[in-house]
Amino acid sequence: MARRTSEGSNHPEGTALLDREVAYRARPRALLLAVAGLAAAPTFVAPALAQASTGGKTIRVGSGETLELTRTTRASSLTIAAGGIVAAPAGHSLTLTVNGVETGGKLSELTDGHGGATTVIAPGTYRGAVVLTVAEETDVAFSDLVFPFRQAVFVDADGVHEDKSVPSEVRGGRVTHTHADDITLLSRGEAFNGVYVSGGADYTVRGPKIGFVGNGRCDFIGYGAAVVGTGKGTTLVVDGATIRNEGVVRTAVIADATANVVVKNSTIHCADGDSVPAEYPETGTGDTRYMITVPWMLGISGNVRATNLLGASTRASYINSSISSEKWGALSVDGGSGCTLTAINSRIANTGGEGYGSYAIGSVTEHFLGCTFDVGDYALIHWGSSAHYGDSTRAAVSALNDSLELGLTHAELRSLPVRPTVIDAGRFMVMWYAAGSVTIDGGTQVRTGKTAFISKAVAGSVSVDGSQGASIKPGNGVIYQLMDTDRPSSVSVTGKAWKTEMIGTYTEPTAAATKSSTWDATSVQSTDARASFTDIDLKGDFYNSVLGGGNAGLQGQNLSLTFTRSSVRGVITSTSAKHRVSTITMAEYREISEVTNTPAPVVNNGVIVTLGSWSTWTVTGTSHLSALTLASDASVRAPSGRTVKLTVDGTPTAIEAGTSYTGALTLTVA
Repeated sequence: MARRTSEGSNHPEGTALLDREVAYRARPRALLLAVAGLAAAPTFVAPALAQASTGGKTIRVGSGETLELTRTTRASSLTIAAGGIVAAPAGHSLTLTVNGVETGGKLSELTDGHGGATTVIAPGTYRGAVVLTVAEETDVAFSDLVFPFRQAVFVDADGVHEDKSVPSEVRGGRVTHTHADDITLLSRGEAFNGVYVSGGADYTVRGPKIGFVGNGRCDFIGYGAAVVGTGKGTTLVVDGATIRNEGVVRTAVIADATANVVVKNSTIHCADGDSVPAEYPETGTGDTRYMITVPWMLGISGNVRATNLLGASTRASYINSSISSEKWGALSVDGGSGCTLTAINSRIANTGGEGYGSYAIGSVTEHFLGCTFDVGDYALIHWGSSAHYGDSTRAAVSALNDSLELGLTHAELRSLPVRPTVIDAGRFMVMWYAAGSVTIDGGTQVRTGKTAFISKAVAGSVSVDGSQGASIKPGNGVIYQLMDTDRPSSVSVTGKAWKTEMIGTYTEPTAAATKSSTWDATSVQSTDARASFTDIDLKGDFYNSVLGGGNAGLQGQNLSLTFTRSSVRGVITSTSAKHRVSTITMAEYREISEVTNTPAPVVNNGVIVTLGSWSTWTVTGTSHLSALTLASDASVRAPSGRTVKLTVDGTPTAIEAGTSYTGALTLTVA
């Protein structure tokens, strides 16, 4: 840690602060930062940082003038005229706080050649307890860009580094080399970070209150986030936090680069910013160096997600907490591989009517035990991972505590009540864009405004065990929809800083499906979408509307359904599906995933149904299948007072238990 010196004689509190510095040197790794509570006038932390002489309490920088500060400087008034610049020497950053609040930080344009990551102090007059902190730079690389981080508290394996921190931003509480307690961090500028823990540190932040208003710039690296834990061997525990941010990609919690981040007993909310940079493309970009709005191709809008999990084998866990975003997403995994996201007895929500609970990409594993979802659109957007929704039983939580190194004590484990997961999603439970699995068990309750499960022509699989009371209740009566992808593609662009723009258009095919000569619709293929249900009563329909025959490069895809000791009441069939509009652009982004189905014979969209032991299918309407297998004690029925009939390749055929049928199967109800 850098040696600290004191030049406190220019400050009215200089003598007392110098005394504190002597005490600090006499007790290394003891109390590092201490300030008065919020009820009192702010007391500045890090008193021993060098201070430049300003010739008084007022600093004025005229138009065309540049003031370079080589030391941290205090004043009672700072005025910067338009065209005036206050700067730090090369290798250093400059941060302005007024009355203990970071302010004035202004990001440069995205097109400045540095990713718009540079911040300056905006022109204006600032009065109060003015501190201009000169700190050693903290440059963090992402792709070919470098982001010059500034943060209130910088921690690595050696402890807190004041030379990389902005101590005047820390209000209340205490900060040591191993933990920070009851601190308050407020920011009204842009791209300022709160607590940045890296380099293999083991650090705990207890009871922080963090409120950042103003834009961040990149949530794929955490530039502007409230809390960041990053680096191999890093363990960051956040306990009892209240974090409320507002701004474009002003994320609350970032876990990155193999770190282990545990958040518990905390409340986190991020609200959209109202000032997306003017130079940002209206339709957005998928270039992660610049992406600051959610891709509208997901059918949602928003410009901040509350959390992000990044890097390789990184872990982020949320326990007994509330995590919400206005739109976009509450819990995100993006830009990583092999990560693990966990939520236990937590509330996961969107407050603005749109958004997702979690996002899964890069072979991530997601655990949700005893959680409550109240989300605008999707509980999960699935890009090829595995997710589990279940109860927070003692055994399940204890197992995760051990395997994920959550650090929960025996007392904490005992205090966590056993709860089921309850999901209320405005539109869909899961949308698959890539192959991956979902497991639902325990007493999990799934309630959706529309279809429960949607797979966009990929091998999305779901397994539901209802033996402990799990249930699926789709608002529109559709349990599973397998369909062609309707996601417009990003378009490559040249001559701009970002490589892509989301200006693609989805156009609904108008031609009928053409039978593929290579696709087998009667047997299960490795690329098929699958769903299995055990010990559950279901009411709803299952549809497969994939065209195949070469459409979108796909010859065909089957929907394979297995029921064991279960009853299902509804239509299970191949269909033709139509959107409400023939083309989808950004203006129609809410039409993505919205289709209606008309039952139609199988072409390349096989529907394979297996009714296992003690299972019953009550057919409520015409259903077209490609294969049907009944166990010896399974049955196919019609609603009371009606009859169901089966034809196989046009031939009337009796429905008998213990029998398998393949071909063009049609079940009708009379």
